[in-house]
Amino acid sequence: MTTTTSTSPALRPAPTGPLNPARTTATAARVLRQLHHDPRTIALMLLVPCLMLFLLRYVFDGSPRTFDSIGASLLGIFPLITMFLVTSIATLRERTSGTLERLLAMPLGKGDLIAGYALAFGTLAIIQSALATALALWFLGLDVTGSPWLLLLVALLDALLGTALGLFVSAFAASEFQAVQFMPAVIFPQLLLCGLFTPRDNMHPALEAISNVLPMSYAVDGMNEVLKHTDLTANFVRDALIVAGCALLVLGLGAATLRRRTA
Repeated sequence: MTTTTSTSPALRPAPTGPLNPARTTATAARVLRQLHHDPRTIALMLLVPCLMLFLLRYVFDGSPRTFDSIGASLLGIFPLITMFLVTSIATLRERTSGTLERLLAMPLGKGDLIAGYALAFGTLAIIQSALATALALWFLGLDVTGSPWLLLLVALLDALLGTALGLFVSAFAASEFQAVQFMPAVIFPQLLLCGLFTPRDNMHPALEAISNVLPMSYAVDGMNEVLKHTDLTANFVRDALIVAGCALLVLGLGAATLRRRTA
């Protein structure tokens, strides 16, 4: 007697291959619908960077030149941090609730899923970066030599990098508390070594070498290029491409480490 075995949908491997635009946009639309019902998360993503810039401006109320010198750099760093936090926690919530496992049982590739999340949070990152840049330039009086559009571009790339890092580290956390614990490990070293507090070439050679491979260093360098130069420079193009490339690389790693089940 011949017996046939059927594969349970929950055990089928997720499809592989090129991204499917329809599945990617459907995933992004689902995530945005969920965020629409969570106004606190939306407020955290869109308003907290603006609030931090506002506070920073008036912390240096007696020294506006200090705000000009570090405000541009923090315009990129604040969105990166908030997007990292929100993305890592939101993605982990999908894992622990079983939503991720049910999605992967459907004809939905890991790349489609990660790209859909990146598209959804990237849409909010565009809004977030535009709000923060507009506030800094036209309300708080941030004085930059270069184009505001270049400033916005770097802020957006930083926010997308934070999104990619959040998606990646969520694969290694078993709870939302653990996801938050990754922030000191992933974000704080970059914050200290990115050149915000002292030029990177003034650091110990070992620390300078480490800073040269951290993406936040190039985000700060790109902001400084806009701060000091009126025209588009080769260094700015290099810095922007490195930040964008790091974001794409981390998204690829996130898709590769995406697990069906959470321990």
